[in-house]
Amino acid sequence: MDRNENTCSPMLEEKKKPETLFICWKNWLFKRESLVQILSLLLVFASALVIWKGAIAVSLSESPVVVVLSGSMEPGMRRGDLLVLSNRTEQLRCGDIVVYKVQNREIPIVHRIIEVHDDGKDPLYLTKGDNNFFDDRSLYSPNTFFLRRGDVVGKSIFIIRWVGMVTIIMKEHPFLKVIIVGFLSLTVLLGE
Repeated sequence: MDRNENTCSPMLEEKKKPETLFICWKNWLFKRESLVQILSLLLVFASALVIWKGAIAVSLSESPVVVVLSGSMEPGMRRGDLLVLSNRTEQLRCGDIVVYKVQNREIPIVHRIIEVHDDGKDPLYLTKGDNNFFDDRSLYSPNTFFLRRGDVVGKSIFIIRWVGMVTIIMKEHPFLKVIIVGFLSLTVLLGE
């Protein structure tokens, strides 16, 4: 086997046959296209991260978007509605729909403020789901009867109907998440 035919060094290009040059060129293009596709996929993930971090910075909320997971706020909000939150408002009022986190509970709760007790320095809030009979005291941490401002993740500023159903379906059927992410990744990698 002649060594010059299998190498793709620029110094030997003059002596190569046209078929060998074509193979070298094709190999180089394939490597370049593969690199571009991988970089495109990384760019998609980086863009999503930048958009998410930007939304956090603008809303001043650790979670600027939340999906309603239960029917406790019906008929105003349904399961699968997407809430956009803002934490820019220092003062919360009766009637505001807020998302709050309670110690030892992983999932935040979306409910309406029904009482505000303001002593001038640290207001206390009592919440309740619109579709619930009782207030949320049973959901709060033990020996806690009201929420503090620090418990509130954000105030709902608008609702996008049904968009969050995708999240709920993927949470209920985890294999779909793998299929969707795999399909989107293959589309970026194999697409032109």
